[in-house]
Amino acid sequence: MSENFTSPDFYNIDELLSEEHKLIRESTRQWVSKSVSPIIEEYAQKAEFPSHLIKELGEIGAFGPYIPEKYGGAGLDQISYGIMMQEIERGDSGIRSTASVQSSLVMYPIWKFGSDEQKEKYLPKLATGEIMGCFGLTEPDHGSNPSGMISNFKSDGDDVILNGAKMWISNSPFADIAVVWAKDENKRIHGLIVERGMDGFTTPETHNKWSLRASSTGELIFDNVRVPKKNILPGKSGLGAPLMCLDSARYGISWGAIGVAMDCYNTALKYSLERVQFGKPIAAKQLQQKKLAEMLTEITKAQLLSWKLGKLKNEDKATSAQISLAKRNNVDMAMNIAREARQVLGGMGITGDFSIMRHMMNLESVITYEGTHDIHLLILGNEITGHNAF
Repeated sequence: MSENFTSPDFYNIDELLSEEHKLIRESTRQWVSKSVSPIIEEYAQKAEFPSHLIKELGEIGAFGPYIPEKYGGAGLDQISYGIMMQEIERGDSGIRSTASVQSSLVMYPIWKFGSDEQKEKYLPKLATGEIMGCFGLTEPDHGSNPSGMISNFKSDGDDVILNGAKMWISNSPFADIAVVWAKDENKRIHGLIVERGMDGFTTPETHNKWSLRASSTGELIFDNVRVPKKNILPGKSGLGAPLMCLDSARYGISWGAIGVAMDCYNTALKYSLERVQFGKPIAAKQLQQKKLAEMLTEITKAQLLSWKLGKLKNEDKATSAQISLAKRNNVDMAMNIAREARQVLGGMGITGDFSIMRHMMNLESVITYEGTHDIHLLILGNEITGHNAF
């Protein structure tokens, strides 16, 4: 990845950002250039998570940036969160996943639905990365249909006994806590904070991934795990609770995908200006210019989409369907740009000397997780027609 990165801003969107937003972008960008770019290809090739980045992510405020300062967050707005996710994902989708999960899927539900005791116990340590969390919703047989989950718990005195399994869980192999969604005896879904070390709780790692290779993925297995009732999130139950968390994560992804697209565009543009064929830089050829012009157009549209969505989020007006539209559009946009950018680089595009192929493979996960490409289409279809096609 090139260190002299310039982010495209064809429509002067910077004018819509505050000075604080730009400072946050610059500091996050500098961190990515210093700490992520030089090492990420090696870790992706090794299929290893660079765990030393956890402490640094905490130091730059990437964990729960919108969480109030009294709980260890930075108290920033939603556009600041989006900008941070954009810059981190420009480095790597897997590193952004680590930050997204910690922020939107672990800290967010504890902040929104947790007791005062839970907030004070967990949020400050999660904000620094002293402890790490994961989010257990998806099951081996229930992905796009989470309401069908079979993970369940039964009351037993001051505790509950939890049984079940979750899979495709980012951060699970090293997480200290898991925010797990399971059904009570009345089939009502609740969130529980399960801590590493509880008997019967294991987190086997998922291997042989072609995608998100620098991210740590695993399962959550619950075999008669005794969880104190005080670890149940009291503020909200039902499927709407985890879906609110997913809305926050999907919003961050809509920005993160722009970061991937920018990096691929930047790489393709620079390469096209330097690569000479038939006596001219390939940037002088019509078909390469078509690719670059289309990339810039789609990035510009996505930037406006996520910025406006951020404004709506700041006003607490963003709907789930609006978030679905942005997540679906922007990830698809980034995938198309990665594919076209790879072609601009020819054979060089498949090597680890450039970031494009790694981004391309990572996006195959991003387009599936937090709601698949097709499911987001149906969420929008339901919103438009009033008919649920699930």
